[in-house]
Amino acid sequence: MGDAIFMDQLLLILTYVAVIASSVSGALEARKHQMDIVGATTIAFVNAFGGGTVRDLLLGRTPVFWVNEPWLTITTIVIAILSFYRLDQVSNRLLIFADAIGLAIFSILGAVFTLQLQLSPVVAILMGVVTGIFGGVLRDLLCNRIPNVFRQSTELYATCSFIGTTVYIILHVLQFNALPIALIGALTVFAMRLLAVSFKVTLPSP
Repeated sequence: MGDAIFMDQLLLILTYVAVIASSVSGALEARKHQMDIVGATTIAFVNAFGGGTVRDLLLGRTPVFWVNEPWLTITTIVIAILSFYRLDQVSNRLLIFADAIGLAIFSILGAVFTLQLQLSPVVAILMGVVTGIFGGVLRDLLCNRIPNVFRQSTELYATCSFIGTTVYIILHVLQFNALPIALIGALTVFAMRLLAVSFKVTLPSP
């Protein structure tokens, strides 16, 4: 029972970290597109909650995760406002860094929540990818552009989520301790994304 409570608390903390990182990324992306504070807050909200919402609806987990934890919404609004007004001269590197943190944590959280429902490892991997990338897809659509994850010129994105989540699932099937393998999976996604951006690694062209 104690381990279960600790894991639930850890998942909640990681959710807050991912939401904060995604809120920063979303608000700054909105500012790049010359949106006002309403637009920035909306983009931050969609970026932070889009993937998890789609995941919960597909898995039948209702109410969706942010409805059960209203402080997530408050946190998103506050972070979006602070990012919009207080982060001056933001570099593209900060945007990439914040987005990579959100991608990494959300991908693993998606897989963890799926496994808690005792669904198959394949579904867990897919839900990890959905959770990791779909907020960014919705963000880009609202910014009136083809989502980065679907563009041939974009460095590896969904692939990072897929590989990191697969690493986590394999270690889970082999029955390693839950916390270390979650960290390994998240770090795999995070490191792959930063390396892909640094070295301009993309999927092969047709």
